[in-house]
Amino acid sequence: MDVDAYVAAHNDEWRRLEQLINKSRKLTGAEVDELVELYQRTATHLSVVRSSAPDPMLVGRLSSLVARARATVGGAQAPLWRDVGNFATRSFPAIAYRLKWWWLGNALLGNLLALVLGVWVARNPEVQAAIATPYEIRELVEHDFANYYVEHSAASFAFQVWMNNAWVSAVALIFGILLGIPTLYVLLLNQLNLGVTAGLMFAHGKGDVFFGLILPHGLLELTAVYLACAAGLKIGWTVIDPGPRRRGQALAEEGRTCVAVAIGLVGVLLVSGLIEGFVTGWVHITWLRVGIGVVAEAAFLAYVVVLGRRATRQGATGDADLTPDTAPVSG
Repeated sequence: MDVDAYVAAHNDEWRRLEQLINKSRKLTGAEVDELVELYQRTATHLSVVRSSAPDPMLVGRLSSLVARARATVGGAQAPLWRDVGNFATRSFPAIAYRLKWWWLGNALLGNLLALVLGVWVARNPEVQAAIATPYEIRELVEHDFANYYVEHSAASFAFQVWMNNAWVSAVALIFGILLGIPTLYVLLLNQLNLGVTAGLMFAHGKGDVFFGLILPHGLLELTAVYLACAAGLKIGWTVIDPGPRRRGQALAEEGRTCVAVAIGLVGVLLVSGLIEGFVTGWVHITWLRVGIGVVAEAAFLAYVVVLGRRATRQGATGDADLTPDTAPVSG
């Protein structure tokens, strides 16, 4: 095939297609029909050139033209930033708000368990002796607990904490499908560690140190863990009782919810990790570092309540944006 002759024969069509693509937002009905026809012709021309005379320059030009025409005819997806913004301002807060009772239940029962355990440990020396030796307890309350936050560089420690908390939350979420049992284990283990440590610190007069170092990052971090456990328990309960939905449909919907919660918590846990890495051990004014934690917690709760309530009132469930496209079928 004579490439030059082929280009001369069809070059006007290609130029016209490019003109229509460039003014695609202002096309008339007739011009849209022309655009579709020229797109189909140019796609055929590209196929002919590739098979008969694979000239690299011409193939590249036609490939680009066909790709742009396809995007114009078929419509382009919304920009990524718009999807991210919609997720951050509607989907994630809507899901978190929908899970509020599961979330609140985890927080109340978990903290009650930690409180009871902490009081029990603090008031019973024999329980403390069963946990560790007097030397180990003394090292914990006088050195190890506080040094834990400064023994590594702030940046590496923040990253380590972020990864660890993300892993714990992921386990609580993913394995919720096993009737929620692994999720309950994660929640129980987290609260046991919190209660035992608090009991030992208070028993040795270090309660102020405990709260002064736990609250800055712990408020937001524990809130994120409780939310992860809420989503995991919800999907575990769905296995038991899917309600009026088919079990497969119910699990698919709650599974998408879990994915959305996991993605949203990446950002939340990043903030708590940064606070733990750069504030908890390095800001030496207690009221200031605790205040930073309180502000972060209040901001997150306000974000969920304000945006989540507004989104749910507008009909958002958090799942609709994640639902795959479906087509009607017979039967």
